[in-house]
Amino acid sequence: MFQKALIGAPIFTGDELLIDHALLLADDRVVGMAPLSSLPRDTRMQEVDGLLAPGFVDIQVNGGGGVLFNDSTDAEGAAAIARAHLRHGCTAILPTLITGPDTGIAAAITAVRSAIARGLPGVAGLHLEGPFIATARKGVHDPAFMRPMVERDLLMLLDSGIEHLLLTVAPEMVSPEQIRHLVRNGIIVSLGHSDADHETVSAAIDAGATGVTHLFNAMSQMSGRAPGVVGTALDRGEVWAGLIADLHHVDPVMMRIALAAKRGPGRLMLVSDAMPPSAGGPDVFELGGRTVYRRDGRLELADGTLAGADLGLDQAVACMVASQGVRFEEALRMASLYPARFMNMDDTHGRIEAGRKADLVLLDDALSCVRTWQGGVETVHAAPILVDARSGTGRGGVLS
Repeated sequence: MFQKALIGAPIFTGDELLIDHALLLADDRVVGMAPLSSLPRDTRMQEVDGLLAPGFVDIQVNGGGGVLFNDSTDAEGAAAIARAHLRHGCTAILPTLITGPDTGIAAAITAVRSAIARGLPGVAGLHLEGPFIATARKGVHDPAFMRPMVERDLLMLLDSGIEHLLLTVAPEMVSPEQIRHLVRNGIIVSLGHSDADHETVSAAIDAGATGVTHLFNAMSQMSGRAPGVVGTALDRGEVWAGLIADLHHVDPVMMRIALAAKRGPGRLMLVSDAMPPSAGGPDVFELGGRTVYRRDGRLELADGTLAGADLGLDQAVACMVASQGVRFEEALRMASLYPARFMNMDDTHGRIEAGRKADLVLLDDALSCVRTWQGGVETVHAAPILVDARSGTGRGGVLS
């Protein structure tokens, strides 16, 4: 028996768009959907205005709300970042640790295990981005800590006790045998920060790597006679690819090419690569002893090097619709169902259906998050955070 019916908004289930239906909730669960005409007269109804969709799943979140996971590597830090990104519609995130001292990996594993054990909302797993990456494509990562994977690293990762663990590696720093062993033990391997050629990347994919981290950024590009990481990722159907859709990390033309070229069943999925300024944080922060500035929607070092993003997934969804002409249903899948599938979480995330947790987002006409339900707990958010008008996330009505 349901306790409450959400009415007044179209419901995108992850598969189909339902009009003139109610979303039925009980405690922390979805009971189902029903035509409005079938509801009993005494139904407790809550009218909402906008579009109801599955809560977003962000698999690359370095920070938010002023918190950097590298500097707050404990359960409270992970939970604070998840709480900050709730305002962008994310009901599940993977706190992301970037390259740093070796002690950080053990601390991150302990932090996420503790957060999950304590039931802290929004923390669904862990993303380790480095240190097994290539200095030639270091981006903002500190090359002093980059190194090949060794046996003790493998053993620590296999013993993490985290069900949803994502590891970004450069295939020139981790052998196919190591990748094979990681994947056989349930760890998702993604390729990134790599200057590898097609053959090396292909060997890693053949060994079980199934993702590419922030496509186009910090990786070998494709040219006429060298596919690089980018071309190989687009060509290999089993590979999923994260995309930072803020119009700073990837040119709109390249996004359009990637959307047209990507072979399936793997797809492009949206990630924020968010840093502390995202979701209401400050304009300036420290990253490994270097100062990062927020300037015109970009996060950059003094020399202009990009240092993560000032982005939330609702903004990324709106960007795909407004700048790429992606149908809003597909853009929503890119922020929910597809990352859930990639992380083997689609049995619990990415769809609205009976029996699942009530992890929902309510979006306004510009696809900005205005309300969320996380395990049935409702949060009303402040006025939408507007970003660069080129991305289409200002007021305007992308659903109209």
